[in-house]
Amino acid sequence: MKCRKPGRVVFIVGPTAIGKSAVATALAKKIDAEIISCDSMQVYKGMRIISSYPDKELLKSVRHHLIADISPSCEFNASKYRSQALRKIKEIIADGKVPILAGGTGLYMSVLIDGIFKTKSADTKIRECLYRQAEKNGSAFLHKRLKKIDPQAAVNIHPNDARRIIRALEIFESTGKPISLLQKERKGLNAEYDIKIFCLNTKRDELYRRIDSRVDKMFKSGLLNEAKKLLKSRLSKTSRTALGIREVKGYLDGAYDLEEAKQLLKLNTRHYAKRQLTWFRKDKRIEWIEVSAKDKPEGIARKIIPRI
Repeated sequence: MKCRKPGRVVFIVGPTAIGKSAVATALAKKIDAEIISCDSMQVYKGMRIISSYPDKELLKSVRHHLIADISPSCEFNASKYRSQALRKIKEIIADGKVPILAGGTGLYMSVLIDGIFKTKSADTKIRECLYRQAEKNGSAFLHKRLKKIDPQAAVNIHPNDARRIIRALEIFESTGKPISLLQKERKGLNAEYDIKIFCLNTKRDELYRRIDSRVDKMFKSGLLNEAKKLLKSRLSKTSRTALGIREVKGYLDGAYDLEEAKQLLKLNTRHYAKRQLTWFRKDKRIEWIEVSAKDKPEGIARKIIPRI
């Protein structure tokens, strides 16, 4: 089956380890599509295991974009992602195919669909000062300040999300306007294309089982060596936040043994999955697809096709 309706853009999102890449690939084969990663870490080179690149078989069967494109020493943010992803979307649609955005980074999905507000260049002095405050007092301290300046933004940003809190405070201090007000002026894909968003989900016990299984496979596949190599290089502020980096570093520093490092990564990945689901549940445009351990990617793709 092929779907060549001009201006159609499909998102396959969901928590980590839910199987987004396999489902997106199965769907792409059925509707003549190409896949653009919507993952903040898969864009980095040398993070095949840590960021869970799609399997080689999936990459060969369908054309993928924005995977292993830049050095982990480079900063990469939502604005840069949006610029590159929009270019790929337009190219894919011009070729008569459907772009499928697959990944779990809710912010990247948001800046594509809803747009991003324009501000002057980042004020590095303000940002560095805020990062120092976060390191000294914690992100919750800055979140309280944000709540006074911009209550609406504070509701949408988790107190532990230091990067987004700092960005919101930086915008306010450099422009005098709250970020929530500037966001209302955005224009995104939804103004130009027919957008469909599907979020894969499963029961909590099943999701946790998948996360634990993935982490075990990551260590068996060489996560330790990959992380060691990355830690020897200069990592950007963005890339160093990848799940697995901090946990392995703690092991290498002698803070705990390897088994504890594994358990810590499983726990932190579960927490991350919870934050992802919290983000997606706030978006009422999303159509939810419940999956089980018995479901195959092809079967899930067949459930999605009638809704596109």
